[in-house]
Amino acid sequence: MRRLPIFAAALLAAACGKPPVEEKKVAEAPRPVEYFHVDAATAGTVAGTVAFHGAKPARQAISMEADEGCQKAQAGKPVYDDAVLTGKNGGLANAFVYIQTGLEGKKFEPNTEAVILDQHGCMFVPRIIGMRAGQTLDLKNGDAVAHNVHPMPVNNREWNQEQAPQAPTVEHRFARPEIMIPVKCNIHAWMHSYIGVVDHPYFAVTGLDGGFQWKNVPPGDYTVAVWHEKLGKLEQQVHVAAAGSAAADFTYR
Repeated sequence: MRRLPIFAAALLAAACGKPPVEEKKVAEAPRPVEYFHVDAATAGTVAGTVAFHGAKPARQAISMEADEGCQKAQAGKPVYDDAVLTGKNGGLANAFVYIQTGLEGKKFEPNTEAVILDQHGCMFVPRIIGMRAGQTLDLKNGDAVAHNVHPMPVNNREWNQEQAPQAPTVEHRFARPEIMIPVKCNIHAWMHSYIGVVDHPYFAVTGLDGGFQWKNVPPGDYTVAVWHEKLGKLEQQVHVAAAGSAAADFTYR
């Protein structure tokens, strides 16, 4: 039998008797987020209108008899659920317009300004909200009665926020984009609102003129979409040339 030299045997015994030395891994510092910045020299504009033509649905009266405080808040005046609300030339209000595709891979700087959802006259104000993912939503209760805000998202965490009469503002956020998140009040069944959450700054909620406009849009091909709670969704393709302008007009019938 061949024997190892005494020195080699000692080294082998020492190696077998000690656990292997693990290399210490140095934690890498997180990389800063790289935000996309639009080149002002090539940025374009997208503008358009959302209109409704045809016979409008009959106005639905809201009965607040179940809550005396809500009746007082409305001073006894009739209240209607005007889901389809139009102005001159058929401009459609409360439509949510946004760039649906074409911005993939671009991360925009967050918006630090809060969006407000108030409860006034036992109604959610505004009815339709647009905001960015991660942006702060300030909940207010301007009424002398209790309310609660209960969003029912699919792609975000569901929550239910109770608020006493004229309670302090409460903050919430939605982490991910979602079109659209329905909101209800579990106390007053007629109260509802909708929240559109996107990950870029190109969205709008139309007023009575139905108009919208986005400036500083990078050149490219986009799908622009409009959503309405009663009339559904419409889409169209838009090309924005360098330093150019594009139109996106929608008509519900």
